[in-house]
Amino acid sequence: MTEKEMVDGCKREDRRSQRELWDRFSKKLFALCKRYCNNQEEAEDALMESFVKIYDNLSNFRFESSLETWMRRVTVNQCINKIRARKLIWDSLTQDEYKYGFEDNSLNQLQVVEILDLVEALPTGYRTVFNMYAIEGFSHKEIAEMLNIDEGTSRSQFSKARKALQLEYLKRNPHYKSFVVS
Repeated sequence: MTEKEMVDGCKREDRRSQRELWDRFSKKLFALCKRYCNNQEEAEDALMESFVKIYDNLSNFRFESSLETWMRRVTVNQCINKIRARKLIWDSLTQDEYKYGFEDNSLNQLQVVEILDLVEALPTGYRTVFNMYAIEGFSHKEIAEMLNIDEGTSRSQFSKARKALQLEYLKRNPHYKSFVVS
């Protein structure tokens, strides 16, 4: 079944088309939800709520982008709504954590699983901006609009997330000596 046939079927509330949409995209979208949400249950809720929004709004999808891109954006927005519902407090690194300088390549040798594990350990604000910027490819301007924050806050949160990732990496790998104490 082509994407167009699947979307048209979903618009007609055809159960086979809806199942096909779920089967094709639910695993990818669940992985996205897990990156944003605090736990498995919240990620599952976000996924289900995303699919409800996707099914309800397929009539607005015009094939101007890929279906997957559109669905990812809907899902990211749903995850952000969950974060907002928790009354997110933007966390900050302490001054002591800023005393270290790092080489830009300090994370380059990590496996994908290790990176995702490190990202998952970030505070919610850092994790959200890091995911949106580094993984989803949103600009800081788009992130600021979506999260209702200043563009500078988005840049700051991303920078702090990178530093926090580097710090956590060093904690987990004390033998790694790529930092300089300033």
